[in-house]
Amino acid sequence: MTQPVWSQLVGQEPAVETLSAAASSAAALVAGETADAGAMTHAWLFTGPPGSGRSVAARTFAAALQCSLGLGCGGCTGCRTALAGTHADVRLVVPEGLSISVAEMRALVQAAARRPTTGRWQVVIIEDADRLTEGAANALLKAVEEPPERTVFLLCAPSDHPEDVSVTIRSRCRLVTLRTPPPEAIAQVLVERDGVDEAMARWAASVCGGHVGRARRLATDESARKRRDAVLRIPLGLRRPADVFVCADELIKTAEADATDESKARDEAEQDALRTAMGSGGTGKGVAAAKRAADAAVRQLEKRQKSRATRTQRDTLDLALVDLAGFYRDVLVTASGAGAALNHPDHAEQSRSAAEQWTPASALRRLEAVLACREAIEWNVKPRIAVEAMVTTLREG
Repeated sequence: MTQPVWSQLVGQEPAVETLSAAASSAAALVAGETADAGAMTHAWLFTGPPGSGRSVAARTFAAALQCSLGLGCGGCTGCRTALAGTHADVRLVVPEGLSISVAEMRALVQAAARRPTTGRWQVVIIEDADRLTEGAANALLKAVEEPPERTVFLLCAPSDHPEDVSVTIRSRCRLVTLRTPPPEAIAQVLVERDGVDEAMARWAASVCGGHVGRARRLATDESARKRRDAVLRIPLGLRRPADVFVCADELIKTAEADATDESKARDEAEQDALRTAMGSGGTGKGVAAAKRAADAAVRQLEKRQKSRATRTQRDTLDLALVDLAGFYRDVLVTASGAGAALNHPDHAEQSRSAAEQWTPASALRRLEAVLACREAIEWNVKPRIAVEAMVTTLREG
């Protein structure tokens, strides 16, 4: 039996209620029927903590808007192609580099002004809208201020704070705030959708920090579990001054290796496909010109790939820092005797040991050092320098 598209959203019942009402209203508008005027609008902003499913919410809403029944049935062509990313009238912007450029946004806005070709709506999904450059945000604002008929903009960002989304764009969007899914809901979806063993699903759900994608990776990838264990050994493993540089080096190398593994095969396939499309490898008249054009295009592609690899490396490193921050938070929870749930319940013994060795003030300084490192990397401080400064504080307290 086909599952409705809303089953993709884990533990987000209030958001599903809002979006399903909007989809029903949108279907009525397309059919020329009376609709709830307040339910549907042309611009939406999805916010929530990492792993809450911002992009998933946007994609499922896009599928419901394209659904032939207007309900998000999950079985019709509109639903299936929108969820698969192949619908002609659903445009998805996923920043592969550090930002979304003004040129990319202008091209997108121009394409979004056209009427739908096969679907009911022209839908534009912008993941990580907080990475819009100032010029790109201004280009988007013009489109959101004067929206084309039957075009819907769906933006995803960590929050509606001005540092993430400009006030002018925010004021023209309807806000959908997602919450951190409960562990029970995450474990259930891992078992039912991904076929994960129940015990493994419960463990992954308990240590993922409410991040559904992270839970899936921990449950299915042994190397991800090993990397997490290596990171969580750092706090109690900093005994000698030399350990600072060993641990910092390990963190950086792990992030670089992850970025390399993820990018290598994809980069080569993209370059081969581009050369073929540009006529490289052909014979006959004009081969030399085709080869020069292909080489120039590949150089441009390599620049984008390098930017994407940098982003992947930073994202991987950030996950490690989030795990570290969670450990020091667990130490503070343990020291205070509070009954709050631990971020890393499987490392409760290590948290207890650290709480016995450090004062709460010392644990707090360590936590602040991790958060400061995350912020420094966001401000383009070289990761190695930021990490070495952080690990020095972690050792000294």
